[in-house]
Amino acid sequence: MRTIFCCVLVLQLAPLAAWAQTPDFTGAWSPYRGGKGTDPKLAAPAAGPLVLKPEYAKPYEERRALEAESNKRGEQLATQGSQCIPYGVPTMMSVAIYPVEFVQTPKQLTIISEAFSEVRRVYLGVPQAKADDVAPGYYGRSVGKWDGDTLVVDTIGIKPSVPGYRGMPHSGQMHVTERIKLAAADYLHDQITIEDPVVLEKPVTYTLAYKRLPNYEMVEFVCDNNREYVDEKGVVRLQVHDK
Repeated sequence: MRTIFCCVLVLQLAPLAAWAQTPDFTGAWSPYRGGKGTDPKLAAPAAGPLVLKPEYAKPYEERRALEAESNKRGEQLATQGSQCIPYGVPTMMSVAIYPVEFVQTPKQLTIISEAFSEVRRVYLGVPQAKADDVAPGYYGRSVGKWDGDTLVVDTIGIKPSVPGYRGMPHSGQMHVTERIKLAAADYLHDQITIEDPVVLEKPVTYTLAYKRLPNYEMVEFVCDNNREYVDEKGVVRLQVHDK
């Protein structure tokens, strides 16, 4: 009887012991750009090339050129944020200087972006669904599994209307794989690889780096009473209210 009890106790403690050994990403993290004198292991490595198929490359480059011309004139073209539209995956993982918060439990990693209070959920230790069973959305369906000290996150189901990395177009077949790990005690890296057989000539990979923000409390950020609007040329303007 004592032997049976001991076996049951070991089985119950095994998952807890495994959980205790996994890295804990819980907390707020600020985008880390590095700079002069930065340890190269802490800053994000250079991104890989973004190579679109010819039928997508031309309109994409035309759009980028138009954005550059508008910026020179001090006229920013409309973005997701200026139109109160969620950034979605993967862009929400790094918006300007706004931090992100990770809330980690044994079954789920919840990621919250301070910019527009976007939320995505990564379900841990469960299989990915079939693509046809995932309703297209801004965040898709994300599942994760541990590969040593690295959390590998698989995301599908991002609808094509959600701009991708650097505003790239994509199809409903876009597949995002993230490898999230601690580069050091207070530095986090999220290596993102995007595959899309319809739009991309080859997968594109880039890395986001973050620095821990101890004791930081996330600030509410919602697109309420927005004073920006988009004019007929697609330029963001500020609505001036009479006093």
